[in-house]
Amino acid sequence: MSAAPLNTAMVFAAGLGTRMRPLTNTRPKPLIKVRGKALLDYVLDDFARGGITKAVVNVHYLADQIEAHVSARQAPQIVISDERALLLDQGGGIKKALPHLGSDAFFIANTDAFWIEGEGHNLQRLRDMWNPDLMDALLLVASTSTSVGVDWSGDFHMDETGRLTKRAETEAAAFVYSGVGIVKPDVFAQDERDIFRLAPFFFEAAQKGRLFGVALDGLWLHVGTPDAVNEAEQVLAQLAL
Repeated sequence: MSAAPLNTAMVFAAGLGTRMRPLTNTRPKPLIKVRGKALLDYVLDDFARGGITKAVVNVHYLADQIEAHVSARQAPQIVISDERALLLDQGGGIKKALPHLGSDAFFIANTDAFWIEGEGHNLQRLRDMWNPDLMDALLLVASTSTSVGVDWSGDFHMDETGRLTKRAETEAAAFVYSGVGIVKPDVFAQDERDIFRLAPFFFEAAQKGRLFGVALDGLWLHVGTPDAVNEAEQVLAQLAL
């Protein structure tokens, strides 16, 4: 439904990776490997296959390692958003990177998860559903019960139209946020703060009825701790991947 090409992405690679210690004592979390491949490359390879031509990657912790790692990539084109001086959190990171991201909607992606594709390409499914007239954000959501490495009770409920609502603290929800979605730049440009989180933006959009989801087709693997690295590698070995 989108007229914009949706070929630009913001990739969050600046975090400290505290839950991944001790693996992140000397290596940034996006460069932790699962089955010999860096988490960051799972994300960027998916974007390359999905027609993303430019990925803005923010850096802070052990930034030199990430810059060196992506320097040889041919696709997508990598633009570094340097947060060495001050870690801005995801919302602030987007705001700082807006000159590179442009004025149209763009993809976002965390670097502590990836998925095994099902029948269709999930990024294209997001593109196909994106409707800026109805949505402030569109998230790729995965099954809470069947995803790998999910140690919480889910994030969102989803109705038959794809509209998402936040679960209450005492509830369980069928869907978890996969870390990938499409957002508009407007709200970030208007925010006067330098450091701010992304999650409240999602929750505000949900309250307005303007947060939607696409159910991931395939298997989602969340890799947030050293134990989760082992679990993901075991699953991939079983799938012969």
